[in-house]
Amino acid sequence: MVGGAGRVTRLTATVGGLVLAAVLILLFAPIASLWGQIGAGPWFGPGDLAAVRFTLVQSLLSATISVALAVPFARALMRRSFAGRRLVIALLGAPFLLPVIVAILGLLAVWGRSGLFSQISLDLGGPRLSIYGLGGVVLAHVFFNLPLVTRLLVQGWQAIPPERFRLAAQLGMGPRAVFQLIEWPMLRAVLPGAFLLVFLLCLTSFAVALALGGGPRATTVEVAIYQTLRFEFDLSHAARLALVQLGLGAAVVLLALGIARPTSFGRGLGRLPQRWDAPRRAGPDAAVVLLSVGFLVLPLGFVIVRGTQGLWAGPEVGLWRAAGISVALAGTSALVTALAALAIAGLVAGLPRGRGMLVEAAGLVMLATSPFVIGTGVFVILRPYVDPFAWALVVTGVINAAMSLPFGLRILVPALAAARANYGRLADSLGMTGWGRFRHATLPLIRGPLGFATGLAAALSMGDLGVITLFAPPDVATLPLYMYRLMGAYRMDQAAGAALVLLGLSLALFWVFGLLGGRHAHRV
Repeated sequence: MVGGAGRVTRLTATVGGLVLAAVLILLFAPIASLWGQIGAGPWFGPGDLAAVRFTLVQSLLSATISVALAVPFARALMRRSFAGRRLVIALLGAPFLLPVIVAILGLLAVWGRSGLFSQISLDLGGPRLSIYGLGGVVLAHVFFNLPLVTRLLVQGWQAIPPERFRLAAQLGMGPRAVFQLIEWPMLRAVLPGAFLLVFLLCLTSFAVALALGGGPRATTVEVAIYQTLRFEFDLSHAARLALVQLGLGAAVVLLALGIARPTSFGRGLGRLPQRWDAPRRAGPDAAVVLLSVGFLVLPLGFVIVRGTQGLWAGPEVGLWRAAGISVALAGTSALVTALAALAIAGLVAGLPRGRGMLVEAAGLVMLATSPFVIGTGVFVILRPYVDPFAWALVVTGVINAAMSLPFGLRILVPALAAARANYGRLADSLGMTGWGRFRHATLPLIRGPLGFATGLAAALSMGDLGVITLFAPPDVATLPLYMYRLMGAYRMDQAAGAALVLLGLSLALFWVFGLLGGRHAHRV
């Protein structure tokens, strides 16, 4: 978190304060409305307790397996040098941009009842595999979060000064000693936070559980909220579940803040070390890298192949209308995210460090909240005055923008603080103020991060299958919802074609906004 050391203009304070107030209202007004919906009666029924239990179990298993697999994967990447290593590390960011529903279709093609490994099992005389239920939910979450944890661990290894590995080699330390004395202290500092981050992401995951849950015994709290609103229309019950979900998320965030510790491994020259401690036999490390990369790439390859076949056979009616709605919604949501993040980040960068950290923390509070909690509360607020289903796209766009805001802040706050530190005094001495100062002294320096933040928000919104499922009437669908409906009707070839279009549009939006940000956007 970065705080500024300069002064805040009245315009920056006003705009940033109003945007921050709007974000906090969007968070707390729905929570207050949900509290008002709670009537008499027990908080939990048997199904609710089962949903809470399944939510916690699948989150615990997903986080544990993701962390356990990420450690050998990241270690192999960091102690071996091979052709394509940079490409593999870059690939670790792809699942974050991959629409969830697209990944689910790819996982079904590989691990489903008619998938690749199920056919192999049948050919060998084994059983037909099933991806539905707890195993499928955990498998999908590991697919998404293994790259995330690996990327965090790679950054942790890169933070260790190379001189430590050189000294270990001079002292004749073997792999076990290097791990215990150099690598384990880093892992002990990084792993708890990574584990809780994955636990929180799995706790608030919706599309995976909706598509792969497989029945009442494999239902998460968020899916239970969706079912309560869409099929039972019991607002009191939905409010109880939403508050339970909020409580679980807040508890995990508080726990993460409680165990967070600053990590410092000293300084070095910053050169990539030669890992003399790596065993001469590269077979185990090579096997770990190949298996991990195959696990991540194989579903995407099936999506591309089957999607091409599905589009070649002819697109389904309504595909391009859903695609147009998604592009418009994602573009609008991304621009709102960028403007809101820019306003709050400008306020943070201009305040003294302590106050700036408080403002930034308030802007990041959405990380502790499920979009379904906000969506349910908004539904309750709108219902007495308008038809919430008629406002489905507007509500979805606003909530998507709010949920992308923390990512935008973490990208723009350091960039604006650096711009102010490097050229703030020079701009002051030249008397530059207002739009002229922003255009000539600030925008050129933050253009890359701004484009990256906008592209990321657009890709996340493009692939979102969450709040839209609460509000969308039958004749309105974004591309992820349209694809989910095709999958529900077992029209998998048409769904594969829609998945390929969704994947292409998500990556295209990310690339276009990044390109507008300038050629240095990738460095952020």
